Amino acid sequence: MTKKSKPAAGSATRHPLRPSLRLASDIGGTFTDVAAFDARSRKLLLGKTLSTPSHLVEGINTGVAQAGAEVAEASLFLHGSTIAINTMLERTGARSALITTEGFRDVYEIGRINRPDAYNLYFRKHDPLVRRSMRFEVRERMTAEGDVHVPLDEAGVRDVCAKLRGLDVEAVAIMFLHSYRNPAHEQRVKEIVTEELPGVFVSASHELSQEYREFERCSTVVANAFVGPRVRDYITEIDDHLAREKFDGAFMLVQSTGGLYESAQAKEQCIRMLESGPAAGVIGAQALCTAMGAQEAIAFDMGGTTAKAGVIYKGQALTNSVALIGGYDRALPVQTSMIDIFEVGTGGGSIAWLDEGHALHVGPRSAGAEPGPACYGRGGEQPTVTDANLVLGRLAANRFLGGTMQLDVEAARKAIETKIAKPLGLDVIEAAKGILRIAATAMSWAVKTVTTERGLDAASFPLIAYGGAGPLHASAIAREIGMGRVIVPRAPGHFCAFGMLFSDLRYDYVRTWPARLATLSFADMDAIYGDLIAQGRAALERGGAGSLKVNTVLWADMRYVGQEHAVTIELPPALLRKQDRQGVKQRFDVEHQLRYGTCAPKEAAEIVSLRVTVSGVMKKPPLEEITRGTRNPPAAASAGQRLVHFDGRKTAMRTPVFARDALRAGNKIIGPALIEEHASTTVVWPGDVLSVDTFGNLVIEIGNAPTKIGRNR
Repeated sequence: MTKKSKPAAGSATRHPLRPSLRLASDIGGTFTDVAAFDARSRKLLLGKTLSTPSHLVEGINTGVAQAGAEVAEASLFLHGSTIAINTMLERTGARSALITTEGFRDVYEIGRINRPDAYNLYFRKHDPLVRRSMRFEVRERMTAEGDVHVPLDEAGVRDVCAKLRGLDVEAVAIMFLHSYRNPAHEQRVKEIVTEELPGVFVSASHELSQEYREFERCSTVVANAFVGPRVRDYITEIDDHLAREKFDGAFMLVQSTGGLYESAQAKEQCIRMLESGPAAGVIGAQALCTAMGAQEAIAFDMGGTTAKAGVIYKGQALTNSVALIGGYDRALPVQTSMIDIFEVGTGGGSIAWLDEGHALHVGPRSAGAEPGPACYGRGGEQPTVTDANLVLGRLAANRFLGGTMQLDVEAARKAIETKIAKPLGLDVIEAAKGILRIAATAMSWAVKTVTTERGLDAASFPLIAYGGAGPLHASAIAREIGMGRVIVPRAPGHFCAFGMLFSDLRYDYVRTWPARLATLSFADMDAIYGDLIAQGRAALERGGAGSLKVNTVLWADMRYVGQEHAVTIELPPALLRKQDRQGVKQRFDVEHQLRYGTCAPKEAAEIVSLRVTVSGVMKKPPLEEITRGTRNPPAAASAGQRLVHFDGRKTAMRTPVFARDALRAGNKIIGPALIEEHASTTVVWPGDVLSVDTFGNLVIEIGNAPTKIGRNR
């Protein structure tokens, strides 16, 4: 959708009815969530509906209607989706080809030759997204300094295009050696391929990564080409839908960094939105920490298909420069900045199953939205985590999604009994408890992975739990790890969409620049940083957001001389102005100590790459405070009682149920208890103490927790 004279993003002069209405939608594997903020009424509007995989826009439409909003009245439409990551993991992308430097067609398949399980005779390395017969070489060569060593054979490129035309390719990836230093050959080949193969998605590695490491750059551009046509068509579908709805504001998507970028850029650089929805949730958790005056937390998101965890540390969401898609042993690396998120295939719709030895597993297969868990009554027959929660009394059959969706208890019991309980010789209740214990153990692994790999102690962090299923399992996960506090934000089932409202326009740039710290030129470093910052400011101007306040953050990838891999540290501008080499080295030593448990202050260090983050700061909606009450919840909050089964208890416990919307700041509840709201239920275990804070967050102190929040690490 082409727009003329688009205003600055976040402009408050677009629409007479709701001049500052901002819409955000997050499409997950099971549910589509919508959050809208109306600046005039200062109200947060929410909608949630089952995702519609065959026509995803329908889910957005329904969610917007449920929120009581209208697309035409919005000045900003923000969107996050799992379509890119799911296309990679499910291998449902485009028929793709790779064009690369002569002699290097196998770089992509050889990879790093990682073999994490040295004695596994059945080990299999990564499966390339483009098979060898679809990888083509052309004569050209750049040196590491960016000089032309072998001129580009343009006739050879056209010959390759003729072959690709006969193979009906849908996407072409281009990766030449040292194009991060000089992209001229890649640029020319992209021009030729676009001319020879009109309509084919074409992606060049220098557009996605300005770093060295041929395998990682190759894997990144191939992944972008593989998901490109599907993501481009998906974004175009939303673009067209917005046009039909008479939306004339700014349509932006969430990147894996949690920042925003324009839909036109997202159609070309699709790989930057791999973790867009989960990243928005971490941004929401960061905003929550800021409001609560906290510096650290673990963001835990459990939806219908997966569970994800990220870390807020020293007030910032931790990021990575390379993501491994598919797990370490068979990973396909993607060389782009993203929030450090670890994901496991355990969600509310995850299927419980028995292997040949009758060992119980949960996930990674999911019942999704169609047919969904057995209790949805949509044809599903496999037992899931949601079915187990229903059978154990933690969900109410007549109150799911605020009573708009009736759950079938008998269908859930039958699925667990038939598939799990009878084969294992258990009763249905014990089988359901076993399903949830295994799920909690798997999800705790995600939480521990994002912390321990950075040298952080997961038990000393509070857990911010969200997603429709997160509050159901948060206390169990906290117990598994030894955490002392759980925080459930308001509207946890819509939290990723809510987090988008706190995202900024963001552009990340990197340039490989190897230099010894002891001898590097600070003037040259400053010039490179200046160039990268200028690129970011230009990108903001092109997006019509030049009037926004601009924030810049400088980073450097550093390592000890002789090391292969680097760690990324933030460089305050004051250090560079003072040309403080020792200060830079100390920051690196501290980060290396935190990450690996060791550092070498007397060893020489070097810089590998320089990075810049340029953000256009959007105006954020304020977090609304709720009415203050007394210690005891008001009578209107009571929603009766029901029998709930907990681990360690042979019989069900009569458990009070509370309506979250009726709770007031200052209320305290001693577990066991259930706190119900439209899109989620919070389980308060026996011995836990729940209090409601000023912003309406549920703060749960875990009973008998071995570790308390706030102790020194």
